[in-house]
Amino acid sequence: MATIHIDETKPLGRIAPEIYGHFSEHLGRCIYEGIFVKPDSGIPNVNGMRTDVVEALKEIRVPVLRWPGGCFADEYHWKDGIGPLEGRKRMVNTHWGGVVEDNSFGTHEFFELCRQLGCKTYVNGNVGSGTVQEMSEWVEYMTFDGVSPMAQLRETNGHKEPWRVDYFGVGNENWGCGGNMTPQYYANLYRRYQTYVRQYNHDAPIQKICGGPNVDDLKWTKKVLKTCFAHPHPKGAHGYMDGLSLHYYVHPGGWENKGSALEFSEEEFYTTMQKALYMEELIYLHGGVMDEYDPEKKIGLIVDEWGTWYDVEPGTNPGFLYQQNTMRDALVAAVTLNIFNNHCDRVKMACIAQMVNVLQAVLLTEGPQMIKTPTWHVFHMYRDHQGAQALPVKAEGVGTVGGEVMPAVQVSASVMENGEITVTAANLSMTESQTVRLALTAKKPERADGTLLAGEAHAHNTFDDPEAVKEQALAVTLDGDGAVFTLPPCGVAAVRLS
Repeated sequence: MATIHIDETKPLGRIAPEIYGHFSEHLGRCIYEGIFVKPDSGIPNVNGMRTDVVEALKEIRVPVLRWPGGCFADEYHWKDGIGPLEGRKRMVNTHWGGVVEDNSFGTHEFFELCRQLGCKTYVNGNVGSGTVQEMSEWVEYMTFDGVSPMAQLRETNGHKEPWRVDYFGVGNENWGCGGNMTPQYYANLYRRYQTYVRQYNHDAPIQKICGGPNVDDLKWTKKVLKTCFAHPHPKGAHGYMDGLSLHYYVHPGGWENKGSALEFSEEEFYTTMQKALYMEELIYLHGGVMDEYDPEKKIGLIVDEWGTWYDVEPGTNPGFLYQQNTMRDALVAAVTLNIFNNHCDRVKMACIAQMVNVLQAVLLTEGPQMIKTPTWHVFHMYRDHQGAQALPVKAEGVGTVGGEVMPAVQVSASVMENGEITVTAANLSMTESQTVRLALTAKKPERADGTLLAGEAHAHNTFDDPEAVKEQALAVTLDGDGAVFTLPPCGVAAVRLS
């Protein structure tokens, strides 16, 4: 039996809802066909936004959405995507498939999507191929409420009132596709560019996100922070940033041969679990460097690209990054979100890559059809963690699995204002069930219930069988100071105690 001790008397801090954020890039069928459709598509929509997709995303309470990239952000020129559709520039999407980008989804459409979702906005600016003036004018266009050329242009294009930009990323992956820069060079550019991300709305200031490292590149983290914190901004202790990004993808077979989303061995399964668990070490590594400059943890670690990345599905455009989604992916999502919950003192936002039809998508579409992936169900099961207080958890009696040194059961817990405790647990074994006992420190629960997502590791939903993997009720038995339940192989559970 695995015993999970939960100390509800010593909360760790608030789990920022933004940890459950999403990413939508101009890549493959994520936006076009996935989220946004043309008026003559025959697919139900509101102002171009697919009704089925919006409703499914609202069910998981999407808290924040990042756009327009990704690598695409550093070749995106925002003025190409405003004004009458017939006047918008057509361009080649050089990063993703070499297809024509007609810019029919631009700034106005993004804010309309966020309005329908009821979520915060995270806009990524162009440092790689854009100018300071271009970025400055975009911020003015989006947020200035007054008389100015950009505010007038916004009104001319049909939106008199300014929008709210909650987060603004100054460049993306500038160590790679965003310009192949050195950390010192980018850090100095960041200091310059962020100066012109003006705070026009002081009641709702924009949080500025600095481009951080790729995986375990501590050199990048150290040199960027040294440059941006050597002379902290005189108006506050944040230096020049509110967050530092981190990108990490799980490649079971490595970058060159990522492996199949659907056809994988037991060895590949456990390699995937190990690589998902590596997220915690990355938080310790980069968080340790951040602590040298920001011991009070005022700067958030922003993991704005994470998830599984496999070889594309056979017969699809290799530049579209379309892949299926199995129970293995559900476990990666569960493990990763548990890690974020447990490190909510440093991780303040995260965005799974990506929202629809790309990489570890929560939704897949094909024409008028839409399916919810196992990953969608994990986000749905975990939704009550958003804004709750994280609780310390400690596992006992849990051995290694699959011949690998890793926990058989991996967990996180939180408590809401009404006192209800949510515990989410993932069984990382491909073949063995686990009896799990939850033990509280002081409280004796009077009610317990749960939800389970389970299936063989390769199980997934298809357009012919959209509910092959779905949530079901989990039997939970009260047991003194806690509760007991059985977690099947490859199972993810959400248990509620009150």
